[in-house]
This record gives sequence, structure tokens and C-alpha cells, in this order.
Amino acid sequence: MNKKELMKLIEKSESRTLEFKESLSLKNEIGETVSAFSNTCKGIILVGVDDEGEIKGVQIGKKTIEALANYIKQNTDNSVYLDINVNKVNNKNIIIIKVSEADEKPVFFRGRAYKRVGKSNHKLSASEIRKLAKESGKKFYWDEQVCKGAGMDDVDEDAVSVFKNKYNKITGKNIVSSTKELLESFGCIKNVGGWIKVTNAGILLFGKDSGKFFPRYYVTIVRYPGKNIGTAYLEIKDIKGNLFELIDKAERYINEHTEFLYQLKKGQVARERVSQYPEFVIRELIANAVVHRDYSIGGSRVLIKMFKDRIEFDSPGGFAGGINEKNILERQFSRNPIIVKVLNKVRYVEELGEGWNRIVKDIIEHPLKSKLPKIKCDGNVAVSVFSPELDAEKRDTIKDTIKDTIKLLSKNEKIILAEIKKEPKITSKELSVLLNINLRNTKNNISKLKQKGLLKRVGPTKGGYWEAVK
Repeated sequence: MNKKELMKLIEKSESRTLEFKESLSLKNEIGETVSAFSNTCKGIILVGVDDEGEIKGVQIGKKTIEALANYIKQNTDNSVYLDINVNKVNNKNIIIIKVSEADEKPVFFRGRAYKRVGKSNHKLSASEIRKLAKESGKKFYWDEQVCKGAGMDDVDEDAVSVFKNKYNKITGKNIVSSTKELLESFGCIKNVGGWIKVTNAGILLFGKDSGKFFPRYYVTIVRYPGKNIGTAYLEIKDIKGNLFELIDKAERYINEHTEFLYQLKKGQVARERVSQYPEFVIRELIANAVVHRDYSIGGSRVLIKMFKDRIEFDSPGGFAGGINEKNILERQFSRNPIIVKVLNKVRYVEELGEGWNRIVKDIIEHPLKSKLPKIKCDGNVAVSVFSPELDAEKRDTIKDTIKDTIKLLSKNEKIILAEIKKEPKITSKELSVLLNINLRNTKNNISKLKQKGLLKRVGPTKGGYWEAVK
């Protein structure tokens, strides 16, 4: 707004879309007007002009504008990011605040919502608030809302690069967009009144430290020795990071602590490696718990409980969009559409609706056979997948396969397996000395034994022990 346009505006009296404020000491009245314009219509606030239109001017220091913008942002809900400029009239500073009508209403200031009536602000009644919320139009999702206090400095360029590399490997296409262009196209950043703001999805997907903004939004895995929750547990593992890391790390941990068996198939000489649980099922249920949780519920986390006979995936928040336990195979809905869209680009989640169909299909077709998953919703969505119950014939087949697998081990692998059977708490360093090979090669041999289903780790890295298949 140039000086001539500003003078014409000042010559007008206050109206439904124009408000004068004499000084910055009236910041609470300014905030009320911001709420009123946001809930009613776009408008302009001129600070440094009194009610009669006389130019008073305001003193402006280095952080005056920033302090005003932060005060309004911190005291409005949904947060309002002001479009603020300064112009001079007769060598006096006038602050020009442009306020847009909000997409999501009502907007509160210090716990109260206002509307614009003529040239005055009026508090909204409870019934008016409910009506405004109902009529505000577009559905706004938690993941597309601006993350309070987050800026581009909180975006991890390395995480964006990892995403680009994943996308290239999967599609064969290169992403040439800049980080800013890419994140904006996804809805991970927004231009709000000329300010670049990072959305909640942007922080969860590409943030340097999502825990800085969302301290409890991580995954906890608890392993129990038996079939029920008791006072004893084998390990509690907190998994943190961005959403890609949460899914990858949780999947890796679960795979390291479940069985991999080898069985003979009729008509084949080669032995088939079979996981205790279908591998796609585990990854998809981890992703579902992380992606579809209700992030508006603060102070909660995804909880995965591993028992001897099952794994339970517990995700905060109930079903959304009319989905329930009975129609989950037919209906599709996501409460976090940006997160789903981005993760789907690199195949971390299936298209909406396809994941559950694939889960059921994979369990039915799994060689070891097990019950179909159980779904219940009691505040949170909890999904249980079950370990197969092996009959005597299958157990004998697996035992024979294990014997044949052991015969084909290398000399070092056989020594490691024998030593662990004698002393389950033996360390990798002790095995390295015993074998007279370096620690790296020792760990590689241990890793091969785990992959062949002959060895698994029980308990934490420190304080746990090895369990060799009998």
C-alpha cells in the first residue's frame, strides 16, 4: 500500500472492514479485531491512527513488528499469521495490518471468539460459535495445519534427499524440484501472509527433531515372555525419528525378534524360508498405526505389544470417516491425507483400501496358516495378528529342515552356534577372540545365523542373551 492509498484509507471513517487503533498498547483490542475480521470478513487495522482519524504515529524498534505478530499468533486459535507493513505519513509511522477471513472458523483470541458488526467487535455466543464451526465449510485436517513455532530451519534437508532417492529407485524418475517447491507441492509447507510456515505433516515427515514439537508422537514396542501382560517383560523399546524412520526401525526390530523358519515344500528340493508372520502384514500394520492415528490427541503414542502367540498394534484415536471393524475392507478414509499421500509416493503405505485386503490375503495364503487378525476399537484402534499353531507334521518338517540347514553352515557359523548353545550370554567380542577373526566378520556370521532362523536375540543388546534353535 503506497502513501496515497494509505491517505485515502485514513480519510475514511471506521467501518465493517476498517479499524483504527491509536497505539500498540492496545494490543488486546487489536487481537479482538483480528478475531472478528477472521470470523466475519477480511479487513484492515491501522495502528497509529485514533478513532477520529487523526494520525498519531507509533514508535517502532527493531523487534516491534515481530513482537506484535508473535503476540497475535500465540494468543489466537487457530493461529493467525498477520500480514504487517509499515508506512510513513507526515514522518509518522503507521502500522498496516491486513487480516484475511479464515477458512477454518471460529478463530479465538485469548479464549474468546468475536464477530464484526458495523464498526464494532462483538463476542460470539456459544450457539453462534457452534453454528459458525458447522458452516465454516472446508474440512481441515490436523496434518495440514501449521505447526506452531516451526520454520524452514526445522526441516531436515537430508530427510528430503533420502525421500528423493527412494522415489528415484521406485519410479526411475528424478525429482528436480527444490526442497521448498517439493514440500509446498505436498502441503508440507504453506505461504501464510508472506511467511513460509511448516505444517504438522511437514515436521512429522521431514523434521530435524519432531520430538521438539510433538514429544510423545513415537512408537513404543514392549516384548513379553508369555501370552499375557504381567509384571515381567523382556524389553521396552522406544523408537523415535521422522515417520519414515519410525516405520523402518519398528519393522526391523520386530523382524529381529520373531522366528524365521525353513520348511520343505512338496516336489521341491530347495527349502523355503518362512517368517512367523507374513512380512507385508507386519509392515502394513506398523504403517497403519503410525499413519492413521489421531495426532490431535496429545500425550499419546503408538504401542506395539509382542507376545509369544501374537502381536498387538495399538494406535491412538478411534476409527474415522464412518469406518468400523465390520466395513474396514469396503470403506476408505484417512484423517491424515498429506501424510498418506507422501508415504504412498515411496510405497510406505498402500492405496487407501488396498492395504487391508492385502493383509487378509497374505494371512490366508501364508504357508504356516494362522487366524485372521482381530480388530477392536475402544477409544484406540487395536489390531492383533496371531502366530501360527504348528501341528506335529509341520514341526517335524521344520526340525528336519533345521538339521539340514545346520549341515550346510560354514565352519565359523557352526562354532558360533555351538558356543551360544553352551553359553547364551557369550558376547560378540568373546566369540571373535574364540574364532580368531575380527569383530566385523563375527557379527556378519551371527547375522547370517539369524537370517537362517537358527539364532535370535532375547532381551536388550546389553543385558540380553542369545537363543539358539534346538
